[in-house]
Amino acid sequence: MTSIETISSARRSLKQSLERSRALGSALQKAGPRFDEINHRLPSIEAALRPIRAEKDALSDVAGHIDRAVGPAAAVLKVFDAVHGLEPSLLSDPRSDLAGYLSVLHRLEEALAFLAANSGLAVQWLDDIVEYLEENSVADHRYLSDLKNSLKTLRELGHNSLDGGLLDAALEKLEDELRRLLDENSVPLPMPSSAAADHQQPCIAPSPLPRPVLQKIQLIIDRLTANNRLERCILIYVDVRSSNLKASLRELNLDYLEISISEFDNAQSIEGCIAKWGKHLEFAVKHLFEAEFELCNDVFEKLGNEASMECFSKVANESGILSFLQFGMTVTESKKDPIKLLKLLDIFASLNNLRLDFNRLFGGKACIDIQNMTRDLIKAVIEGACEIFWELLVQVELQRQMPPPPNGRVPRLVSFITDYCNRLVGDDYRPILTQVLVIHRSWKQERFQERLLINAILNIIKAVEMNLESWGKAYEDVTLSHFFLMNNHWHLFRSLKGTKLGDLLGNAWLKEHEQYKDYFSAIYLRDSWAKLPPLLSREGLIMFSGGRATARDLVKKRLKAFNEAFDEMYKKQSNWVLPDRELREKTCQSVVQTIVPVYRSYMQNYGPLVDQDTNPSKYTKYTVQSLETMLGSLFHQKLVKYESAKTGHSNGKLNRPVTNQFHSAPTGT
Repeated sequence: MTSIETISSARRSLKQSLERSRALGSALQKAGPRFDEINHRLPSIEAALRPIRAEKDALSDVAGHIDRAVGPAAAVLKVFDAVHGLEPSLLSDPRSDLAGYLSVLHRLEEALAFLAANSGLAVQWLDDIVEYLEENSVADHRYLSDLKNSLKTLRELGHNSLDGGLLDAALEKLEDELRRLLDENSVPLPMPSSAAADHQQPCIAPSPLPRPVLQKIQLIIDRLTANNRLERCILIYVDVRSSNLKASLRELNLDYLEISISEFDNAQSIEGCIAKWGKHLEFAVKHLFEAEFELCNDVFEKLGNEASMECFSKVANESGILSFLQFGMTVTESKKDPIKLLKLLDIFASLNNLRLDFNRLFGGKACIDIQNMTRDLIKAVIEGACEIFWELLVQVELQRQMPPPPNGRVPRLVSFITDYCNRLVGDDYRPILTQVLVIHRSWKQERFQERLLINAILNIIKAVEMNLESWGKAYEDVTLSHFFLMNNHWHLFRSLKGTKLGDLLGNAWLKEHEQYKDYFSAIYLRDSWAKLPPLLSREGLIMFSGGRATARDLVKKRLKAFNEAFDEMYKKQSNWVLPDRELREKTCQSVVQTIVPVYRSYMQNYGPLVDQDTNPSKYTKYTVQSLETMLGSLFHQKLVKYESAKTGHSNGKLNRPVTNQFHSAPTGT
């Protein structure tokens, strides 16, 4: 090889080396940032690898601790995975397969119970591992710090988030299913017809839920109660069943329960409302509340009587039982008129008839509000009734100072009191009034004797008799006084004969008033209409002894006197009233028999004398027929403006109640 070749070869070799150097430099320049990144990550990698680089003995000790902790932790994780595997089933609708849904829910409860019992222990063991690693400097402190933070988070979460809210979601679905079952199987119970209610013993309504539905509801409540959701169950049950019960009660048209005290001043409205109230309360208690009571016992049977009574109490309160009782309280607080006594006795009778039902249905401590209000109502009814009854005599006596009716008829007070007292001693009210008086006196540690009631009633009737005597003397017109006394003595006899009150007063008392009627009737006729026939005297007219012209003058004079007297008396008595048809017809007949035969005979004999006069109608003012018609139409009742103020008293029954009996004059009805 020549020297030139040698130099060329060296040149090529050097050139190649130079190019490789430049390529290596360029590669190193590009790798610089990567080296910086590796350098930055080396400490953490070193920390992560440090336990591996620890001493062999230390690693051996750590392995034992880790094995003890990993076993329970792995079991917890396995169950936790199983919990999430139940999620699709528990988020589905339970109505299609309630039994299957409850089975899956039970598995969830068991899994959560396991997690609750073991997850804390697993965390504690992991805590122990971290503590050991820290004490023996086996791991980097940053690594240990991250572990501590993670374990702290687990401890703070506790048991509440082990299922991610799956249990709550499942329980809410069960609550929805409970509400659906109740809603779809709750139907308002219709009130039976009035005929059925009047003639049949009220029946106990059967449980309104089908047995399969009831069993499903019991299963749901059992699971919800096991998960501390009994209050939610009761809330849902009360909401649905009270709404259903309200719907049943709305069918009864109970708007009258909201009537205010001022609206009760009308006694007629009180009577109608209380009659409905008694029937509606009986239906509500014996049918609606009885059914709810039985259903509550069935639904909450496994939970005991306390839960059942709490639920029933809430259903009863929210559906309106207190509104019935408040209505009764409103009646007791209204104005104390005599007619109110009968209404208070009606209320007491209704409550007394339902006493056993009330004690059984509302006797638990959960129904304390209903018990207290019922006691308050009974107390107010008894005290109000006794107050009105014992004041009745005083109120009758106070009316003695009032003027008598100007038309001579039976005063409202008399007709009202006779009918009123007759009802008090009748079969309907006497047992109730007696029971009320017995209870009231027992509160005052006093004994009640039956004679107290009888004497009180008899004293009231005696006071009425004294009022009649006083009013009879108050008339300036003696004839009207006799007419008034005839009218009222007949009323006492006629309205009380054959009645319970008449039996108490006795036949002698009744006969006495009948005789008084006959006596005053005779005096009335004698002092009034019987004075007219003598005006048609025949004296001087026998055979026209004084001549025809003289006879004609006498007839005209006497007819004129008769007409004037008749007109005056008829005008005065045309406003007088005999309300009893029998007495009116008999009295009119007596008047007709007193006047008409004499007038007919007179006109037949002497009427032709007057007919020849230039103006005969001036003297023959009435025909026999017109006179008879006029007299027969006397003493009829006149229509009054306020029909509600009328009281029937011809049959001894109070047909329409009268308010303010003792706050107005005893004028006729």
